[in-house]
Amino acid sequence: MAFETITVDVEDHIALIRLNRPDALNALNAQLLTELVEALKDAQTNEKVRCVVLTGSEKAFAAGADIKMMSEKSFVDVFTEDLFTPESHEIGRIRKPIIAAVSGYALGGGCELAMMCDFIICSDT
Repeated sequence: MAFETITVDVEDHIALIRLNRPDALNALNAQLLTELVEALKDAQTNEKVRCVVLTGSEKAFAAGADIKMMSEKSFVDVFTEDLFTPESHEIGRIRKPIIAAVSGYALGGGCELAMMCDFIICSDT
């Protein structure tokens, strides 16, 4: 399947999922998280995949939640919509090991996404 906010490559039993919103420093929005969950579920059912590596760019793993998406919402809106919780739960259900390869910014929700993974490997930056 073609994704707009992530790229997926499977090679040597590893699914490499790269967050791909460079103009927004890979900020997490609903589309990115939906696509990420779909890619992880695909990896979970793919017998050729033994583990997943989740990464961003050298500059940013993920710079937190997309403020543009949330800017017109009040706290009550975000709370009642339970923003990102369903996707977080789906990520937690993936049984294959997920390795976060972190370089650059991993702020707020980006840090939380890395912590949802089984292992975190970080660059010096």
